[in-house]
Amino acid sequence: MTVWEDLVGQRPVIDLLQQAVAGHGMTHAWLFTGPPGSGRSNVARAFAAALQCEHGTGCGACEACRLVTSGSHPDVTLVRSETTVLYVDDMRELVQASAKFPSIGRWQIILVEDADRLGTPENPRTGNALLKAIEEPTPRTLWLLCAPTRADVLPTIASRSRHVTLATPTAPEVTDFLVRQGIEPTTASFAARASQGHIGRARALCVDEDARRRRREVVSLPARLTSIGAVMTAATSLAEIAKEETAAITEQAERRELESLQSIFGSERKDTSSRAYRAALSSLEKLQKQKARRRVLDVIDRALMDLVSVYRDAIALRVGAPGDLVNEEIRGDVESVARASSPEELLRMIDAVFAAREQMLEFNVPPQLALESMATALRLPGGRS
Repeated sequence: MTVWEDLVGQRPVIDLLQQAVAGHGMTHAWLFTGPPGSGRSNVARAFAAALQCEHGTGCGACEACRLVTSGSHPDVTLVRSETTVLYVDDMRELVQASAKFPSIGRWQIILVEDADRLGTPENPRTGNALLKAIEEPTPRTLWLLCAPTRADVLPTIASRSRHVTLATPTAPEVTDFLVRQGIEPTTASFAARASQGHIGRARALCVDEDARRRRREVVSLPARLTSIGAVMTAATSLAEIAKEETAAITEQAERRELESLQSIFGSERKDTSSRAYRAALSSLEKLQKQKARRRVLDVIDRALMDLVSVYRDAIALRVGAPGDLVNEEIRGDVESVARASSPEELLRMIDAVFAAREQMLEFNVPPQLALESMATALRLPGGRS
């Protein structure tokens, strides 16, 4: 099984990258963009494995391929951020490390999963730390950057990278992939529709009943937004669903991080006068708060996309578009929303969801406030006061 086989719906991209591995169109910096769940980091990692492959193909069976896919290859550095930004000091360290020649592989590869968190035009310091490395590349060093869109990356970085755009996998492609993974066809078909092409989300919906339950709660909200009371309840429900989903993950991750820190300092952590341990603990606690906030925002963001799917389904019904609904299992609710709203009103509701998303992710508006404002805008026309 090659490193390319689990990349769903990306045949043109795979063909392009295989040509680059063979020496046609190779460059020192690549920018992979595509919607959430399209597999940006998976494609970049498969590309890295193929570049390091002992056979030069991405065979998936050699030691180099296995090391890259497991995340343990010494010449492939994976950078992911669980906070809202990547910090300038971390990027400077990566730039310094990238100047080294590969130790066992063909390339020194730096794979940045969240290049959209490298800064903003107003605060570009982290991105500027990377820019010099891209402008003056070290021989045998490659930068693989991933972001939702080209516009999410600093223009100076995007303009110096080869751009590869991923497609959203179709529902039949995702269904076929899940069935090949051993998922029962009916469940696979539901997960493929509900995930809207998001492979990781589709897998979770197949195997996690809690994930399915939380999604049902979210997509059932639009039909119930008929009064001010229902609006406030919906906003609170969305916030609580996000907290519930992130609580267990956050607790486990924070416990592992604290245990790791305590292991590093050993008996020194019991010394109340140890400045080094107190400083390290304070830094860890600050980082954990940032990670927890980002996890909540990521979960809310996914819930908002589930909401958008209901309004898009309602528009499809209003205009008589052919094909299955994303939310076929709640067609009755979708029909209620469609009957109560014109296509123009439904489009305004979608705009309200994206406005709330922007408020939280770009302007740091507290989630509860953003969700209450959004839910008010989603109240169905003709509802009770």
